Amino acid sequence: MCKVYQNIVMRIQLLSLAGLIFLAPGIMIGCSPEQTPGEPQAQEQPQQQATGTLQVLANGEERAREGLVSKDGWRITFDNLYANLADVTAYQSEPAFNPEQGREIQAQEKVVVLDQVQTVDLAQAGDGQDSVLVAEASNVPPGQYNALSWRMVPATEGPAQGQTMVMSGTAEKEGRTINFVLNIDREFEYVCGEYVGDERKGIVQAGETADLETTFHLDHLFGDGEKSADDPINQGSLGFEPLAALAQNGNLQISTSELQSQSPQTYQQLQEILPSIGHVGEGHCRETTTQTVG
Repeated sequence: MCKVYQNIVMRIQLLSLAGLIFLAPGIMIGCSPEQTPGEPQAQEQPQQQATGTLQVLANGEERAREGLVSKDGWRITFDNLYANLADVTAYQSEPAFNPEQGREIQAQEKVVVLDQVQTVDLAQAGDGQDSVLVAEASNVPPGQYNALSWRMVPATEGPAQGQTMVMSGTAEKEGRTINFVLNIDREFEYVCGEYVGDERKGIVQAGETADLETTFHLDHLFGDGEKSADDPINQGSLGFEPLAALAQNGNLQISTSELQSQSPQTYQQLQEILPSIGHVGEGHCRETTTQTVG
């Protein structure tokens, strides 16, 4: 019996004997469990939040896997299309991030899915898949990740060593064939809003796996031969003819620095196009090398 309870009972007994107090039937006196002096009270442990897994994929669409016809009639097929990604980060942004408004991501949650670098081959998804796994993060807080950023940096090793992107393949037109390798070493960053496509992506639920997608639109570079010449995608694209003009004996292997010296106009146009290649599905991105997000 606790000390407080003992004292109360003793006083009631004394007053009762003196005829000064009585207890109504049914009244009970209780006390809290006995506690050793100086001993801290037990506290409830906070419940751990259930988490999920978030994957980031890279997709060059069917143009990377199956080829395309450029705006100037070249049939292009890719043997390899290496893209080197780094610092891939997903965000729960509130309000939703719009890359065309020039504001920063207001991150309520931020998950670094890839903190190193990873080279993927967009032309070799394989196994019936339309995308390649870049990286995944576990123990991710639930919610919708409606913004994504990543950097394109030169690879330090592997088949794309020294390059941000490497496009190799074959271009054919009117009986002429060119084997080409286009090396791009420019470093830049894409900061993107919500994925736009046939289904919503980036919604992480406890115990489940969700995904986001980095999408590379090659028609921004080569155009689309199935669309009219005055279509916006063809108005702003390079096509393949300016590159074909630099080929020798059916071969072209060129870097951006070599392109700058051999065809400054083509080089300049390429530099203007590269920022528009990165998307999230059909969702837009902003290219920046200076902006910070968080």
